[in-house]
Amino acid sequence: MLMPRKLKHRKHQRGRIRDIATRGYFLAFGKYGLKALEKAWITSRQIEAARRAITRYLKKKGQIWIRIFPDKPMTKTSPETPMGKGKGSLDHFVAVVEPGRILYEIDGVPKETAKEALRLASHKLPIKTKFIYKEE
Repeated sequence: MLMPRKLKHRKHQRGRIRDIATRGYFLAFGKYGLKALEKAWITSRQIEAARRAITRYLKKKGQIWIRIFPDKPMTKTSPETPMGKGKGSLDHFVAVVEPGRILYEIDGVPKETAKEALRLASHKLPIKTKFIYKEE
């Protein structure tokens, strides 16, 4: 499971996602990519599940880059805790994803193979995504 080694603050405020991606919105490493079309918090489990789907489909061919990292800690209050008893304890980590952000990149495989691998990965994610590629 992906998680940061160190944190500046153990508990973060939730915040909100307002705009489209201003960074990480173009293919930087591979020929093919999976682009987010919606804003969301994607958990480390979802990132890992999608990565496994891609890896399984590609077998040992090609190379994968994960362009998001879950660095935002999320807390959860235990059930049946009354209101006003403070913020809950650390539960899991999420990656903040804006529309337009590239989530995964692939290279070293044919276009159809990459498209199918990223399609399988998109089913593991809670947002709408789009397959993109570099024009030669």
